[in-house]
Amino acid sequence: MTKYIYGIDIGGTTVKMGLFDEKGDMLEKWEIVTRKENNGENILPDIVKSIKEKNTEKSIETDDILGIGMGVPGPITEDGRVLKCANLGWGIFSVADEMSKLTGVEKVKVGNDANVAALGEQWRGGGRGFDNIVMVTLGTGVGGGIIMDGKILTGENGAAGEIGHITVNPKETLTCGCGCKGCLEQYSSATGVIRMAKERLEASDKPSELRKFSADEIGGKEVFDAYKAGDELAAEAVNEFAIYLGMGLGNVASVVDTQAFVIGGGLSKNGPVVIDIVKEQYKKNVMFALKNTEFRLAELGNDAGMYGAVRMVLQ
Repeated sequence: MTKYIYGIDIGGTTVKMGLFDEKGDMLEKWEIVTRKENNGENILPDIVKSIKEKNTEKSIETDDILGIGMGVPGPITEDGRVLKCANLGWGIFSVADEMSKLTGVEKVKVGNDANVAALGEQWRGGGRGFDNIVMVTLGTGVGGGIIMDGKILTGENGAAGEIGHITVNPKETLTCGCGCKGCLEQYSSATGVIRMAKERLEASDKPSELRKFSADEIGGKEVFDAYKAGDELAAEAVNEFAIYLGMGLGNVASVVDTQAFVIGGGLSKNGPVVIDIVKEQYKKNVMFALKNTEFRLAELGNDAGMYGAVRMVLQ
């Protein structure tokens, strides 16, 4: 008889949900709205309701479910406790215990969403074939997840892999969202590269493809498109983005000596050019033994968290 696993990735806007078989193959996926009002009290009940509806639709009994895996946007301990999650309004409680109680499914595994996505990429995505990877997510911020020997490195407080908050510029005067200054994500995120391009547009009269856009129209894609077209001003911003990212990943490699960096997030959609410029800068910041670390693009996109959640159940 077929056994099933639910892979769930809780985001600030939607909850991505997938039904998988016992081999880890996705059977179908769907989304529900993340209702964050009243400190997110509806989020888990809404997920449980959706699971029960799917069970009814597919004639799945509770005993047919091997487990439920979940990625949550906040620090999570190894036993499935969330240590406050500002994005969802949650305080400190055991997500694993609560989900088990609400569904009757004994095996519930919970992890930080970035770490869980990293596990998904290591298992079925850009990190296939490696036991040790660091996932780097270049989006609004810089996220990360560390996989060692095929398992998530969680850390004491569930905050391992927060590579976006490595200090790369102690002279920075602007404050990062984390409260510190000079964090990697202030330069090597989409937000960062856009900011650096706009600063250059304002500080000089240098011609640039970016001047045909209003300030609100300039996104990471526009900056990278201009860079690929040979735009000098865009190149300055992109090079600074790469210098800091190469520095930050060099620091990470010196600590964990990973086999591969897997680059995902919105900026990774600009393709191999991102890998090329970051790898060049990375090699300038590491000792000889670390220079051959592999760089790969992520492959699973928004499904990475669901795959990683399922992998946690199967481990």
